[in-house]
Amino acid sequence: MSILDETSNLREIIVGQDDEARKIALKHRAAKEGKSSDGGFVWLGGYRSDMDGSKAIALDEHAGDLGLACTRHDYSGHGVSGGAFIDGTISRWLEESLAVFRSYTKGPQILVGSSMGGWIALRMVQELAKSDELERVKALLLLAPAPDFTKELYEPKLTEEQKSDLKTQGYFEVPTPYGPDPNVFTRKLFEDGAQNLVLSGPLELGVPVHIIQGMDDPDVPWQHAMRLVENLPSEDVVITLVKDGDHRLSREQDIEKILASIDGLLA
Repeated sequence: MSILDETSNLREIIVGQDDEARKIALKHRAAKEGKSSDGGFVWLGGYRSDMDGSKAIALDEHAGDLGLACTRHDYSGHGVSGGAFIDGTISRWLEESLAVFRSYTKGPQILVGSSMGGWIALRMVQELAKSDELERVKALLLLAPAPDFTKELYEPKLTEEQKSDLKTQGYFEVPTPYGPDPNVFTRKLFEDGAQNLVLSGPLELGVPVHIIQGMDDPDVPWQHAMRLVENLPSEDVVITLVKDGDHRLSREQDIEKILASIDGLLA
């Protein structure tokens, strides 16, 4: 555990051992004096996103206004963390997220998961429950959540060429409107994703869940979020559908909804 840049709260931890070791960069805002027991927020980003996106920064600034802690990190192969993106899997990024959570957070946390980060958040709750740490999670706020996206959203639409690429070279590429480089999806990611599925039955999480989903989302259909709701038997499940909302949910009015939902979960 080390501090890289005290002025920006940039830190890093080593996750994994030997050939699997990678440096995970994170930013941690400490709670104000006397507030540490009140917990804070943990940001879990999406596929190929980083911890300095507009939603993550807004969450961090809101935590500062409230005097609460906020912790955000880059998965391996993302942002300024080490490791190769092509080696990434749900299990690998889950391990890193749990390591950051256990190393830097105190008190009950609200996990805020965006897109793939929603899948990571759900798996984190499952793993924390196994180790009797569920009291460390106050609630989940999921933004355009994409649990099981490898199996549910991509596998049914794979072209014959993509299937061939997965078999012969171990990956395929897809153009993305979110940056100049294409998204890369590996055979390893699909195989590992099958070991982390959460929509195969009821999800007994034991914590409140709020979901914000755009109905104009080209990447994660709003029906996918509704399926997640149907699998959550808890009474405290709230979904907000934003009729003209896209996948990013980064407009000013979207961020206002996100922060209002945070305040509701705190209350």
